[in-house]
Amino acid sequence: MPEYLSPGVYVEEVASGPRPIEGVSTSNAGFVGRSERGPTRPRLVTSWGDFVRWYGGTIDANRSFLPYAVRGFFENGGQRLFVARVAGAGATPANDQIATAAADLMVVTASGPGDWGDNLMLRIRLATQNSAAPQNWFRITVLYYRDGIPNPFVDPTDPAQLANPDRREPDVLEDYDNLTVQTGRSNFVDSVVNSSSRLIQIAWDDGGGNPGTPTRPNDQAFAALANGGADGNETVVDYAGNAALPEDRRTGLAGLEVIDEISLLAAPDEVNGAIANANQITTGLVDQCERLRDRFALLNVALGQGGQIQNIQVPRDSTYGAVYFPWIRVFDNRLQQDALVPPAGHVAGVYARTDVDRGVHKAPANEVLRGLYFADPNGPRQPLEVRITKQEHDILNPRGVNVIRDFRADGRGIRVWGARTMSSDPLWRYVNVRRLFLFLEESIDEGTQWVVFEPNDEPTWAGVRRAVTNFLIRVWRSGALQGATQDEAFFVRCDRTTMTQDDIDNGRLICLIGVAPVKPAEFVIFRISQKTVGAE
Repeated sequence: MPEYLSPGVYVEEVASGPRPIEGVSTSNAGFVGRSERGPTRPRLVTSWGDFVRWYGGTIDANRSFLPYAVRGFFENGGQRLFVARVAGAGATPANDQIATAAADLMVVTASGPGDWGDNLMLRIRLATQNSAAPQNWFRITVLYYRDGIPNPFVDPTDPAQLANPDRREPDVLEDYDNLTVQTGRSNFVDSVVNSSSRLIQIAWDDGGGNPGTPTRPNDQAFAALANGGADGNETVVDYAGNAALPEDRRTGLAGLEVIDEISLLAAPDEVNGAIANANQITTGLVDQCERLRDRFALLNVALGQGGQIQNIQVPRDSTYGAVYFPWIRVFDNRLQQDALVPPAGHVAGVYARTDVDRGVHKAPANEVLRGLYFADPNGPRQPLEVRITKQEHDILNPRGVNVIRDFRADGRGIRVWGARTMSSDPLWRYVNVRRLFLFLEESIDEGTQWVVFEPNDEPTWAGVRRAVTNFLIRVWRSGALQGATQDEAFFVRCDRTTMTQDDIDNGRLICLIGVAPVKPAEFVIFRISQKTVGAE
């Protein structure tokens, strides 16, 4: 309560109305796996082009399915994806130390570990525009050749070499002009390069604080980084990451765990036969979803199970994941060849597309799967690993295995034809029901943080009821809840009937919420009979 101790006019702001609860996003995905290059700490990408700029394009499918899953995610409607690149133990980044006329050093390091950094080239020269301090401003140009530095090397930035038959255009070129080594300036080399470059990171070492004006790094022609990088042998431990590290240094699934915005989780290489004990990656995915209770795992069936339909089972009983089968065929533009890849990445894009177009309450099924390879319509390389018949689907669907079906003969394309979780509990049988509750729980959790340490009495309880009720009315009107009236769709109770005096004395405020989620029409039945004239 404000104090009024002296005469005067006092203007106060008074809160009115219930505090709104905003629905959280349900279409943000997190993928973990190998890539050509890039940082190992998770970062957000918002398109396939963005992924290529940071992590490179597709690589051999036998090495990693991650790039194919990322491309499929965006092709199918995904918009935001957090990528956690995996690098094996012992992997190191390429680096170089560039001296100056003084005792200063500029340490240049590839943005991530691996021998891909051996394909970087760096040039340093006088800045183009340097009227302010011509002796201290400089320019850095970085080249990256995905398939190795050409031999002989011809400077691709030299106009005089445009007609040279040995000239090769780099896969990536970055150019930073008008840089300085003076800290505090807007064009300080660390700040400019580290905030913009997808290839390198720079650390300026002034030698312990030399007196006088810093001297810029020495000029050098294009040259590879002096100390090459090294690849590591990725194992399931690297996919899991180290949860004991500080949050800003975690990688793999441990790095994705601290990103609260993620609601879909996948590791395309969980069924990669080249990784020993890859099933532990699957365990890690589901464990994280069950522990955090704010995300949902998309899993795959191993390749080659088409002839053993009767043996396909879900990996475990859980409401926090769904399994998809069979593998799908995609085309690699760089290698000019097709490949079979797990479907989880593409299906995650279907989830995101359905959430945006219809809402999280709509089952992500009966949706066309985009990005498949159709160039061999009558040959052995079909867009699906195996075409599942209705009779085979009758075996898989009750087990919770969601099938991708080929309906091209009916003119309906290839569709996701299943929406079941891995749970044996009929209450949590459907993907959309589980994800709707994840959405409700996370939204209410984040939207009612203001209640903590408020007085635990009737005014606060009324405020909680109003806030939750207003939110659920909006959800009901969007079509996510059953019922012709509000009372049929949900109830919210927060009063003396939900709390005892012992609860209040121990600081517990208990709100009881019940909702009636919509269920998908999985079996559509039309009963038709003959009608005779005059019959009822």
